Amino acid sequence: MKQCNSSGKRIYFGLFLIAIGGFWILERLDLIPDIWNDILISWQMLLIGIGIFSLIGGNRTSGTILILIGGFFLIPEIITIPYELRRIGWPLLIIAVGVILLITHRKKDDPVFQDKNKQGMDYFDDFVVFGGREVFINSQNFYGGKITTIFGGAEYDLRNTTLSTNGAVVDSVSIFGGCGFKVPPDWTVKNEVTAVFGGFSDKRGSSPHQVTSDPSKTLIVKGFTAFGGVEIKHY
Repeated sequence: MKQCNSSGKRIYFGLFLIAIGGFWILERLDLIPDIWNDILISWQMLLIGIGIFSLIGGNRTSGTILILIGGFFLIPEIITIPYELRRIGWPLLIIAVGVILLITHRKKDDPVFQDKNKQGMDYFDDFVVFGGREVFINSQNFYGGKITTIFGGAEYDLRNTTLSTNGAVVDSVSIFGGCGFKVPPDWTVKNEVTAVFGGFSDKRGSSPHQVTSDPSKTLIVKGFTAFGGVEIKHY
């Protein structure tokens, strides 16, 4: 099933590249009016395109936020916005992002625990604003978690953690913030984070204790980061 999903993403990404190339050719042949040329070939449309690709790939949160941000900055290029509306533009954008985070927070994705007392160890759900948090987890059946950082940061020490038989998935949303994960050197970490003016880095390659990754121990890190980053390390 995972292989089919990966193949589907490659097909959609190929169609996305073909569309970009097609628009580029039309622009070079002067077949697109100048007013639309400035709109279609812009950083706002790039964000919207990446957002659409993220939605197709199954990442609803990052895809919707990217489309929202791209559309927010694209509207003034298309129509004239009254001064009264421009004054409340940023507050409306912040509210819209908050609404998206609420809507895309699906409880049905949370794992079902046989022992609710162990939920704090096996799964986390944290929210950090204007602050920092360091968490040590030593679960022997770790499923993953959700972390949202806004103008703040969080770091999770998973070096003494054992993954569940199906691995673990961490959903990370960082806006002007960041997340760090200390993991064992033999874990396989898959990056599914969408970054805008941010990045994802796995620094375990520089560790003197670097060993071969074990595919049976897979941690998937997905989500969205803007003006921030996600870091994987061992120390």
